[in-house]
Amino acid sequence: MKNNYLKTYKILLGILLMHFALLGFALTPEEEDQKRIADLVLANHIIADQGVVDGFGHISVRSVKNPNHYFMSRSRAPAAVTAQDILEYDLDDHPVNPNGMAPYGERFIHSEIYKVRPDVQSIIHSHSPAVIPFSVSDVPLRPLSNTAGFLVTDIPVFEIRETAGGATDMLVKNKDLGSALAKKLGNASVVLMRGHGMAVVGKSIKVAVSHAVYAERNAQIQLQAIQLGGKVNYYTVDEGVNSGNFIDSAVDRPWEIWAEQARNHAVKP
Repeated sequence: MKNNYLKTYKILLGILLMHFALLGFALTPEEEDQKRIADLVLANHIIADQGVVDGFGHISVRSVKNPNHYFMSRSRAPAAVTAQDILEYDLDDHPVNPNGMAPYGERFIHSEIYKVRPDVQSIIHSHSPAVIPFSVSDVPLRPLSNTAGFLVTDIPVFEIRETAGGATDMLVKNKDLGSALAKKLGNASVVLMRGHGMAVVGKSIKVAVSHAVYAERNAQIQLQAIQLGGKVNYYTVDEGVNSGNFIDSAVDRPWEIWAEQARNHAVKP
């Protein structure tokens, strides 16, 4: 009987010690936000290095401390972004402390998606060249490689004319347009923007970056497959879902090498 009590005590003590250890290593919301900001700066460099963006385009991340706020750089080329460029915005797109820095004109893409998609933690807007042909034709963007399974759902195309008429500059630079774009995105991971680019979402910064990189690469592959002239054998729904879940779960692998490559190609201040 004594041995049983001793065994039970040791088990409970082990559980208690593990609990306190986990509490000790858990980040506070403020610390988690600082980590997200550091990853956000690096993500800007990665998507530039991987050819998803050039001088234009932007990425944001939701705040842990205040999920109705998000972080994004001031208006600057992604490859040149530093921690000092990061601003905190509310969902009305007002910088909490602007410090005299100009915001991105299309920040409304981010706030309106965050409003309707509580699952989304990070958003990227890019002008990825290979996806644009799929935004202006009736050929849908569909997965052909195991890194692009997230594209297996129907990828919507946002037509700005439906909201703002035919005389815009194609930019999503007010809340009405941002809301229309978010509605068109629905529950998908990607929405194409006719003659403009795409908006990509993820449950983390790393997943959003992965989706942006692999959407562009899949578009390149799909264009090549179509040019061959034969029947293209696309992924089934099950293949897309299963491969997409795996790639999302293994996102640390490409992130590690992308981060190293971005550091090696960093823009000098």
